[in-house]
Amino acid sequence: GYDVVDFREPADLVVINTCTVTEHGDADTRKVVNRVGRVNPDARIALIGCQAQVQRERLLQMPRVQWVVGNARKMELPEILASAPAGEPLVLTPAIPKDAFTVPVAGIDRQHTRANLKIQDGCDFFCSFCEIPFARGRARSRDFGDLVREARELVQAGHKEIVLTGINLGTYQNSGRSISDVIGSLLQIEGLLRLRISSIEPTTIPDAIIGLMGEGTGLCRHLHIPVQSANDEILRAMNRKYTVAEFEKFLLEVHRRVPGVCLGTDVIVGFPGETEAHFEETYSRLKEWPLAYFHVFSYSEREHARSGKLPGAVPEEIIERRSRRLRELSARKRRYYMEQFVGREELVLFEQEKKGYWTGLTDTYIRVKVRSERNLANQLLPVRLERVEEQSMLGRLV
Repeated sequence: GYDVVDFREPADLVVINTCTVTEHGDADTRKVVNRVGRVNPDARIALIGCQAQVQRERLLQMPRVQWVVGNARKMELPEILASAPAGEPLVLTPAIPKDAFTVPVAGIDRQHTRANLKIQDGCDFFCSFCEIPFARGRARSRDFGDLVREARELVQAGHKEIVLTGINLGTYQNSGRSISDVIGSLLQIEGLLRLRISSIEPTTIPDAIIGLMGEGTGLCRHLHIPVQSANDEILRAMNRKYTVAEFEKFLLEVHRRVPGVCLGTDVIVGFPGETEAHFEETYSRLKEWPLAYFHVFSYSEREHARSGKLPGAVPEEIIERRSRRLRELSARKRRYYMEQFVGREELVLFEQEKKGYWTGLTDTYIRVKVRSERNLANQLLPVRLERVEEQSMLGRLV
């Protein structure tokens, strides 16, 4: 009973899926709500997701907000809209059960070649900087048969690459099956050419996964493993589950066993108590380790996170200076990583044409551009990589 329209077109209803991982996510919600007021002043707004789960009273104060629906029931939004039409604002943010879950509708994405497959949600780790256990609930896994069913539907719809997603997906457990069983089963689906793992905690990666990456099975040679800090004192304050030495040992082992592997990480800058010496140790190790890139996040105090009670707040100007240094280092390491592929032939899954170039990704997460008169969308083709251009590579079809 609904038609999806462009954001700039007149709409009766606007659904905003909110994020609250950082204060930027909170700010983004306010910005989008304000944009709705300018573009669609008569539209009613439904705010769903993480920020809805933990900041419901604050969200209700925003103009035109009619529904605030947390993570436990956001997938029921069509039924909620039908049973509770506009009137008094409706808030539905019940506690999130720890039971195994299903996703009734396949996430077929007509706009992208890759498809996301959610296999896990929530987290039991309680890192001190994070409020995800409050916004997304405790760790729970998706019914195994249900995720295999969706994967098959995604492939049948034309998706050749699937990206496994979850809050802490390495902790997957359902009916005696682990993340290794999920990967092994999905790699058997006819027509699925690639399987990619999204961000995964370093202490949750089974050795079998590393073996599969090195065997050319279709499992992408790409791991994004958050380190957050490379100083043991800060890691303890963050309540992380590893030491610097343990993280380094794992990283070097993967690099040794999987030729050409792309290793990325997350790092938080300005965690309470982070001194210049702590930061310099992190910078030095990130420089030395075989990382292809890192995502840099400024520390953001969250309402439910325990780190807000820690002393030693770092001034914003220092956080900005340190973040800038790490982003510059990441750009240099990204270029160094890609230069190793100059002259090599790699398979690229092409996505779209832009400014005269077709672009796509290698399994090692390198963005590749080629010129072609053909329509290359959703085709996996061999490309000779010829040179690095900023944060991507130029190549030619073989």
